[in-house]
Amino acid sequence: MASWKDVQFLDAKEQKALQNRLLQRFVERQLYPFSPWYKALFDKHSIRPGHIRRVEDLADVPFTSKNDLLATPEDPDRPRRFVLHPSPELIRAHWPALQKVQLLAQRTLFGKERVRKDLRREYYPIFVTFTTGRSAVPVPFFYSGHDLDNLTESGLRLTDTLAFREDDRGLNLFPYAPHLAFWQVAMGGIAAGTLVMHTGGGKVAGTEGNLRALERIKPHIILGVPGYLYHLMREALKRDLRIEGVREVVFGADSVPPGLKQKAHMLMEKLGSPNVSVLGTYGFTEARMAWGECPTPDGSSSGYHVFPDMGIFEVINPDTGEVLPHEADGELVYTPLTGRGTTVFRYRTGDLVEGGINHEPCPYCGRTLPRISSRLSRVSSVHTINLKKVKGTLINLEELGRVLADDLEIEEWQVELRKKDNDPHEVDELVVNIALKAGADQAGVEARIRERIKSHCEISPNLVRFLEIEQLLDKLGMEREMKEKRFVDARKSS
Repeated sequence: MASWKDVQFLDAKEQKALQNRLLQRFVERQLYPFSPWYKALFDKHSIRPGHIRRVEDLADVPFTSKNDLLATPEDPDRPRRFVLHPSPELIRAHWPALQKVQLLAQRTLFGKERVRKDLRREYYPIFVTFTTGRSAVPVPFFYSGHDLDNLTESGLRLTDTLAFREDDRGLNLFPYAPHLAFWQVAMGGIAAGTLVMHTGGGKVAGTEGNLRALERIKPHIILGVPGYLYHLMREALKRDLRIEGVREVVFGADSVPPGLKQKAHMLMEKLGSPNVSVLGTYGFTEARMAWGECPTPDGSSSGYHVFPDMGIFEVINPDTGEVLPHEADGELVYTPLTGRGTTVFRYRTGDLVEGGINHEPCPYCGRTLPRISSRLSRVSSVHTINLKKVKGTLINLEELGRVLADDLEIEEWQVELRKKDNDPHEVDELVVNIALKAGADQAGVEARIRERIKSHCEISPNLVRFLEIEQLLDKLGMEREMKEKRFVDARKSS
C-alpha cells in the first residue's frame, strides 16, 4: 500500500502502473494460493495467476456476485471459502524466493513463535461484519488483524477527504451493529485523533438520547444514516433546540439525493449552523471500506474519492458484462488490491452509476484520485410492475425516490407496490405515501408529484396518500429498523 500523502496526487499514468504492480502481486501471492474459491475458479477457467498482470486482464476473470457468497444446503460453509487460508505448504509452493527468504530471516532473528503469531495476525479472522440491505440475506465478512489495519487506514483517508480537523468533535449516529458504517467511522476517528462520540444511533440511544448528545458534545461533524439523521434534525427544530457550530453533516449507508442534502442544509441553518456542508459517502461491506465527497463551496457533489492503491473499480454494461469506458453509465465492479479474511474479486456491486468515474483532478480539493459519480442506484431497485394485464413495465424505485426526496414540501415519503384489492391474481398498484411540511398545499403537491413521476419514471401512481408525520414514521420503522423502509413490495404477501 502506498503512502496516503503520495497516492492522493499521483497522475493517471502513475496510478495505473501502481495498480498493475499491486494487482499482479495480490493475485500471485495471496488470492490464487490461499483462497479456496478463487483457486477453484481460476483452475476451472484455465486462468494462470501470472496472466493477471494489468487492470485490463481482469476482463478474463469471471465476475463474483452476491449469490456466489450465499450458503446453500449443499454448501453451508460457502462464505468461508472466500476467506484466505494459508498453510506452510501453500507458502512454500507459491511465494517467491525472496519473500520466503525474508520469512526465514524473521524466524532466525525473532524465533518460530514470533513468525507464527505474525502470520496468525495477518490471516486469522478476529472480527466480522455482515452485509446489510432491505431485502437480501446477510452474509458474514471476516476481518483479520491485517484487514482491521486496512479499515483504520481507509477510515483515516476518509476523514481526510471529509476535511476532519484534529480539534473537531464528531457525533457518530450510525447504528451500533456488525455493519461497516459504524465501524468505519469508529476506526477513522481513532486514526485521525479526533474526538468522536458513538451513540449507537436511534435503536440504541433513541431520539431523546441522541438529542442530549447533540446538546452536550456540541459536535462540529455529525454522521449517520440519511433518513434518521434528517428525522433527528427535524425533532431538534420542533423542540426549539440550537445546534450551533456544526461544520459538516455526513450521510452514509444509504443513497443521498441532492434534494435531501438541500433540505438538511435548510434545517441546519434554522438550528443555528448556516455554514454547514452536507456530504455523502459510499461504501459496501464487500469492500470493507468507504469513500467520501470533499466539501464544496456551492454544495454540489465532488464525487466519491476512491483509493487506487487499495482497490480497482470497473464500469460494465449490467446486461452484457462488457467493460465500458470509465466515464460511462453502468454497473460498478470492485476488485481489492489488499486484504485477507473474506476476499471477493471482480465483485459486481449491483450499484448503477450515472456519469461513471472521473479521472480528472478534483476541482475542489485538487486530489487526482478517481471520483465515482454520486448518481448511484441499485440494480435491485428496478422492478417490473403490471399495472395492466399485459406485459409489465420496468420502474426504478430509487429514481422515483429521488423525485420525492427532492421536493422541498415533502417531509417524509414511502413507496408501496401492492396487488389491487390484495388479490394475487389482480394487477399491481403503485402507492405513494407522503407526509407534508406544515403549510404545504396538498392539491398542489399531488399534482406536481404526479407530473414529475410521470416525467422521470414514465409511470403514474395509482394513489398518492397523505399521512400524518407520526403515522408515516411508524410505517417507515424509524428507530426500529437498521434502515427505514422506503420501498415496500407487498405483492408477494397478497
